[in-house]
Amino acid sequence: MKADNVWIQEQAAAALAPARVARTLTRLAEAWSPEATPLREVIATFPLGAPALIHLLSVSSICATRLIQNPAHLLWLGNREIAAAPRSRARMANDLRTCAGETIAAQNFRALRIWKGREMLRISLREIAEAAPLEETTAELSQLAEICLTEVWKHWDAELRARRGTPSADFAVLGLGKLGGRELNHSSDIDVVFLYSEEGQASPSLSYHEWFNRLGAKIVETFAAVDSAGALFRIDLRLRPEGGAGPLARSLESMENYYAGFGETWERLALIKARGVCGSQELAYEFIRQHQPFIYPKSPTPDLLDEIATIKRRIERDIVGAEDLERDVKLGSGGIREIEFVVQALQLIHGARHAFLQDTSTLKVLSELAGLDLLPREEALALHQAYRFLRRVEHRLQIEAEQQTHTIPSEPGAHDLLARSLGFSGVDEFSTTLRTHRQRVRSVFERIISEPVDGVVATRDDLSIFRDGKSAGKRLTELAQGPTAFHVAPRTRQVFRKLRPLLLQWLGRVADPDATLNQFVRFVEAYGLRSLLFELLVVNPRLLELLARTFDASRASGDLLIRHPQLLEEMTRGDVLNAALPTAEHLRRLGSRNLAAHQLDEVRAYRQKHTLRILLRDVLGLADIESILMELSALAEATLVFVNQLLGAENEVTIIAVGKFGGAEISYGADLDVLLVGENARAAQDLIGAMAQASADGSLATLDARLRPDGEKGPIIGPLESYRRYYEERAQLWELQALTRARAVSGPLAPSLVALAHSTFREAGKRKDLFEQIGAMIARIRRERGSGTDFLDYKTGVGGMIEAEFLVQALQMRSALAQPRTTAAIAELAKTGVFSGPDAERLTESYLFLRRCESALRRVDHKSVPTLPADEFEERKLARRLGFESREALGFRLAECRKAIRQTAAHYLGATLEG
Repeated sequence: MKADNVWIQEQAAAALAPARVARTLTRLAEAWSPEATPLREVIATFPLGAPALIHLLSVSSICATRLIQNPAHLLWLGNREIAAAPRSRARMANDLRTCAGETIAAQNFRALRIWKGREMLRISLREIAEAAPLEETTAELSQLAEICLTEVWKHWDAELRARRGTPSADFAVLGLGKLGGRELNHSSDIDVVFLYSEEGQASPSLSYHEWFNRLGAKIVETFAAVDSAGALFRIDLRLRPEGGAGPLARSLESMENYYAGFGETWERLALIKARGVCGSQELAYEFIRQHQPFIYPKSPTPDLLDEIATIKRRIERDIVGAEDLERDVKLGSGGIREIEFVVQALQLIHGARHAFLQDTSTLKVLSELAGLDLLPREEALALHQAYRFLRRVEHRLQIEAEQQTHTIPSEPGAHDLLARSLGFSGVDEFSTTLRTHRQRVRSVFERIISEPVDGVVATRDDLSIFRDGKSAGKRLTELAQGPTAFHVAPRTRQVFRKLRPLLLQWLGRVADPDATLNQFVRFVEAYGLRSLLFELLVVNPRLLELLARTFDASRASGDLLIRHPQLLEEMTRGDVLNAALPTAEHLRRLGSRNLAAHQLDEVRAYRQKHTLRILLRDVLGLADIESILMELSALAEATLVFVNQLLGAENEVTIIAVGKFGGAEISYGADLDVLLVGENARAAQDLIGAMAQASADGSLATLDARLRPDGEKGPIIGPLESYRRYYEERAQLWELQALTRARAVSGPLAPSLVALAHSTFREAGKRKDLFEQIGAMIARIRRERGSGTDFLDYKTGVGGMIEAEFLVQALQMRSALAQPRTTAAIAELAKTGVFSGPDAERLTESYLFLRRCESALRRVDHKSVPTLPADEFEERKLARRLGFESREALGFRLAECRKAIRQTAAHYLGATLEG
């Protein structure tokens, strides 16, 4: 015994609570069976390590008591298979059967209580040993409750059927709260609702309502009973209809009538986590299906966020108290409940449109909210990390005695034990981490649900970002009040007080705050339900950013959003903005609509919608300029091919792309340069007309066929042989040069025409004076198309886009390189040694920068803008849209790029390019 005492003291010395561990080991040694494996050996070879067991004894008096009362539990835990892995509900239930046999209900469910205590011991040990993540711990605790409910229900159901009649109706127990979310902690109440399928008579003297309410009462009595073998779970029925005043069990119809007539916001929140935990799963499913419109309304009530904020304030005032707001990790400031309220509020607002949000798990929904961009990813990550940390603290508080506590102890010794049990060096380090998480949670909660803090409100009157502050102030007032205050509810003005500082923040970041605000006002007026829109933008600042950037970047796309406000949410669903769509995918989507030739409005709507999608990818920085040009080209090509198919002319009209369309590098609102091959002039005219046909949302595109033989004087479409004769007999050099960008789009003659184009420009590339002629063309274009102010002529001026393109095409002709895309051609010319690596890199970078400038100018109105703005204010706007701090910085970068293009062209063409 003396040797045991020495060993016990050695084990206790390294523990967080030496005296408690020594007492427990002493009593355990006294109760240990002499026939069993020696206690010292069991602990020394413990599967999760002796330190984990000693740690558990330090922090949990109830686990220590269970081991002393049932030493065999320690031998059971010593089985590596038992401790090492999580257990499914089926395996846990099988273990119960093995332990209890057919006597589960005997002696007030004594076997069930002992089994439950043993499982609690195992779950606690795995969590303390960090062998189980939070999800495993909460799932196993929830399974434990489900099995207890199932066994008790089955017993009393059979008893009542034997004595009081046999109803044919189904019965289900719905889990809500943390049970519904599979998120139970070590001392959770289990929130349940008892439901039966229909009314009827179990016997002449007993209705179904009475029968199922007796069943519910028996279940509640069993769980509430005190027993030396241990407690089951505390059942909480206050979330049922009418709370404590309502019947324990209701029929499906009664439930529907109640929620339809009297359901409140807090009940919507509760039912978000509803799921069947025992009884008829079909009935539980039917209940949830039937109440989907109530749980996830398509148009949430305007008072939703206020009601949630009121619930939270009431909790803090009536349950927590001011003295414990910073100590209660569940209900206090920045606690677990605030994370749950944020998640559930967003589920209520967006759940009807996003099925993946209709989940009962807080962590899963947080991930979905981030994935759908309904919650900024950094905020979702902060809530995710805080939730895990706060739940870990909550569990450590409750493992001690399985009491329902969430409050950090005020007694220094207990506080220090808690901190060190969580791996911190002491109270100070723990408190700092706890405070950081709570502040992050509180910040998100206040932004989404509570009123903004006073400090934020002070920025509302800072209108210096506007050129016309007085007009902007009036516009902001109208947003909150409408043209006349009579038409806008107080609630709308209240929500706008939250939105205003966020709106001003984004307006301060755009290039033209005045114009952006005007577009935003028009959008609000078009949206209609301004209170709902304001709440949507408050809880989802990503949408507000999207609107501000779109309205600033493009009047044309802003006008489209104003005409079709529903596109706002369509653009932010799932991964709509995350990936480019190739031509084939556009064709597949268009083809799935089963359209006829007279339904071109739907094709136009598709093109407009996806042009907007591409623009959003552009302004949000989700794709570089080269990708954006290729995406716009793919969309244009798909609509052109699809319309030709709708007209039944895919075999009559062969389409060859040339110009920037051929290079798959068109910008916003560009014409599509094409060559049309064939003999059906009527089909060609119909195609051009259909593409140009206008609607309220504009046309699909203008087909420009001026690069055809004889230009505007020649026929719109011609046979392959006419192209061959023209190129051989009378085509000018610039027409042959244009063939470097020829690319097949569709039609049976496409391969032949492209082959002809390639052989033609390659032959022209053998001319000795090729470079001199192309240099002369560059000079002539500069003289004839320039504005007279060269530094504004970023396209035609010295070192402009055309100079870069002509340089590349000249070298392609000389090298016989068939590659229609400019940057890809530069890369291939570098691979073959025509360009040096540094020259190719510098030319590509400079050319793409000019394309970025062009794109930023064109996307405003989806029209060609041949020169840089001469107005100083417009130049500043362009600079900001391109990410520069000043117009001077933009001018310096432009000068660098144009100088690089000019030097490269002069070097490789061997001409001064003057003239």
